[in-house]
Amino acid sequence: MIKKFIDKLFGKAPGPESAAKRVKKSPFGTRHDIPVKEHGINTKLVDERAWDVVHTLKEAGFQAYIVGGAVRDLLVGLRPKDFDVATDATPEQVKQLFRRAFIIGRRFRIVHVIYGRGREHEVIEVSTFRAHLDSSQAEQVGGNERTSKSELAGMKHAVDASGRVLRDNVWGPMEEDAARRDFTINAMYYDPETQIVVDYHNGIKDAKKKIIRMIGDPAVRYREDPVRIIRAVRFAAKLSALGFRFEDKTVAPLREMKGLLADVPQSRLFDEMLKLLQTGHALASIEQLKALGLGTGIYPLLDVVVEAADQPFLNLALSDTDRRVGEGKPVAPSFLLSCVLWSDVRDGWARRLKRGEHTMPALQDAIDDAFNAKIGDVSGRGKLGTDMREIWTMQPRFEKRVGSSPYSLLEQPRFRAGFDFLRLRAQTGEVDTELAEWWEKFSTAYDDERHAMIEAVRQAQLQKPQQPRTRVKRQDGDAGSPAAGKSSVGADAGQPAETFAEQGDMAPAKKRRRRRKPANRVNPGAAEGSSDQPSPDAASSS
Repeated sequence: MIKKFIDKLFGKAPGPESAAKRVKKSPFGTRHDIPVKEHGINTKLVDERAWDVVHTLKEAGFQAYIVGGAVRDLLVGLRPKDFDVATDATPEQVKQLFRRAFIIGRRFRIVHVIYGRGREHEVIEVSTFRAHLDSSQAEQVGGNERTSKSELAGMKHAVDASGRVLRDNVWGPMEEDAARRDFTINAMYYDPETQIVVDYHNGIKDAKKKIIRMIGDPAVRYREDPVRIIRAVRFAAKLSALGFRFEDKTVAPLREMKGLLADVPQSRLFDEMLKLLQTGHALASIEQLKALGLGTGIYPLLDVVVEAADQPFLNLALSDTDRRVGEGKPVAPSFLLSCVLWSDVRDGWARRLKRGEHTMPALQDAIDDAFNAKIGDVSGRGKLGTDMREIWTMQPRFEKRVGSSPYSLLEQPRFRAGFDFLRLRAQTGEVDTELAEWWEKFSTAYDDERHAMIEAVRQAQLQKPQQPRTRVKRQDGDAGSPAAGKSSVGADAGQPAETFAEQGDMAPAKKRRRRRKPANRVNPGAAEGSSDQPSPDAASSS
């Protein structure tokens, strides 16, 4: 202040540095090209397919950089799970350069470039530089993605009444693209060929200081896309082990703006929930949700996960998923979600068995109830639900270890997932560990060894005393009553799982409403729910 007063008194003009300081800071930041000696990224950690996408785009005369979380991970010495590329080429121009490339999305049009086939395929996501447009300049619709679908068809930049962006497909320069990204540590661009990192918002400094900071006003940015609330939790969970923490201004609005997620499509929330649970930091994500006051109210199924995360079975499943991701092994959403809902299915199944219902129908009804109560209508439920049902319905079949049943179960496409589920149940004491060990050995044994294992189980079952069945005598006057059609159950109906295993997975025989067959007639087959090789008692029971 004194220096300014003296300069003004003597009429001294301000120097160029003073004038530069008075220039208003650009909302798009200042470009800094960081050389390899400063950022230290190891090029060996860069996926060769991402490198190929960058090279192909540059060869065609476009700008191209690895961008986002991959750059952040490379800076801290992690090998990224996914690689995204940003370019000034339009989606149509990108698609023309690659043999297997597909334009996807409406809200945010991007290109998926596919390498490989089957389970080993790799997707490189390519996005076009977006213009940084103020939401006040966007077209506004009164509804959402579904209710205003026809109205949004011809729009490139549109928002709803709350300011949430519904369309963001206006192309712009690289500096504007950087400004519209969310966190500073996710707004850096890396060219693996020149090994230059382009940084507009001091992402390098924040990475070194281990700070998670939002670009711009956090409240405005969360309103533009409420899913950033979940992304903030995911980044914090992933980076917390490395010592990263939120900037105060970034974390402050999270809890109060959680309600904005109610307007986000359920399918998108479902996908974001899977990312929380399947990126190798599921347990850490749950702890972050609790610490930030976001443990409930984001998505119904996620509420179930947070509430049940301390239960031994689900906790083991989550930690096993984290381990598999860390080892680079694949994880299936159907397996994890079958673990999440297992307590509901198991309890509903047990209640029905206690009432004397047959094993498989009781299990199917319990599954239906769990789906209706907890899954709801989400994108992909059909395929997802089918896989989950297969995992669950395999569980009672693992009890059948005689006849041809073990061989047929082993041939099931999802046998491995069903067995892994059984293994978790054994580790938490829900079933005998001997059962899981038997199946693990059986799945890798030779044919003669398998035959010997099945024969040993059969001999053990023959030597084990059988519990006598208690039959309910039907009264003549009740022949047409509903009760007459119900199956009789033994005194141990409250413990059907044990009886189920001891009798070779055979459901109690149903009371038939027809006359008994003559003694010289041969029963053509076993009743529904019986084992592949029924016992003589089951074959002759009426």
